[in-house]
Amino acid sequence: MTAFAFIPNPVAFIRARMQAWWLAKSPFTDFVTLTQRNVYILPTRPGLMLALTLLVLLIASINYQLNLGYLLTFLLAGAALVGMHVSHGTLRGLALNLEAPPPHYAGAAAVFDVKLTNTRRSARHGIGLSVLSHQAGDTEENKHRHWAWTDVPAQGSSVVQVAFTPARRGLHRLPTLTAETRFPLGTFRVWTVWRPAAQVVIYPTPEINPPPLPPAEPRSGGAAAAARPQNSGEFDGIRAYRRGDPMKRVVWKKAVNALNASGPRGGQDSGLVVRDSQQAQRYELWLDLTQAGPLAAEQKLSRLCAWILQADRLGLDYGLRLAALEITPDSGETHKRHCLEALALC
Repeated sequence: MTAFAFIPNPVAFIRARMQAWWLAKSPFTDFVTLTQRNVYILPTRPGLMLALTLLVLLIASINYQLNLGYLLTFLLAGAALVGMHVSHGTLRGLALNLEAPPPHYAGAAAVFDVKLTNTRRSARHGIGLSVLSHQAGDTEENKHRHWAWTDVPAQGSSVVQVAFTPARRGLHRLPTLTAETRFPLGTFRVWTVWRPAAQVVIYPTPEINPPPLPPAEPRSGGAAAAARPQNSGEFDGIRAYRRGDPMKRVVWKKAVNALNASGPRGGQDSGLVVRDSQQAQRYELWLDLTQAGPLAAEQKLSRLCAWILQADRLGLDYGLRLAALEITPDSGETHKRHCLEALALC
């Protein structure tokens, strides 16, 4: 009994191991220039069929002494050789530059840009980029389903968007990419493999229908005798809108029903309400991991992610408490990203 007796598909296993060994020798880089050292070429299935056809034509021409057969055979063979040279030159000399991707949420497609730069005086056609498939059982149709194709103008550049779907939160290195072309005849496949060095932060997936925000907590040293806010998801320290109040302090969620009922009349009777700074200063909104309920760890992080997004939409100051990290209350885009990164990396 051989060593591969317990492997369902020994050929696919060997191919996957050879691919892993080959990729391990490739360096991580966000910029690569394609040369003869990292551009590979092999005939495609139509190319192999063409070679078989040329062999049959050559044998028939020799047996029957057909001069037109010789002419047709060597004409097609010369066209195939010229196509091989053009196909290899389409990728050779091309520069690939990866632009740093922004953070994304787990389960959603993460899209990043790759810039292709052409320095020669002729255009390059039919260049495709895709995430390299590591599944040995992928069919040819499935491998070419998510390719992004482009033409690069002469002495110009082109930007291609490549997407992949991260399944888990955390800090992930971008997947291995491959670029290929079969221009102009499709008889040869020219490709390269590229391992980007950039990393992307993947946030937890936000809960779809999260419960209301937890109640605000009294500040340390504040007035403990003040009534505790109800579990409404917002600060209850509000008052009617007065002329001159900044619009960023308007609690739109509380005012929308009043506006629909009375209409925009302005002044104190407009239905708008704002946060009372004196009342709000007594309380702090903390998003604590222990307040997420009796859920699994990843579900708790998803709920905290949804609460962060909800508090940011309302313009509230909020803090974040995790097992080994505490972020003081603040607001704004920078604070939101800081909290989401803490959830992703905890």
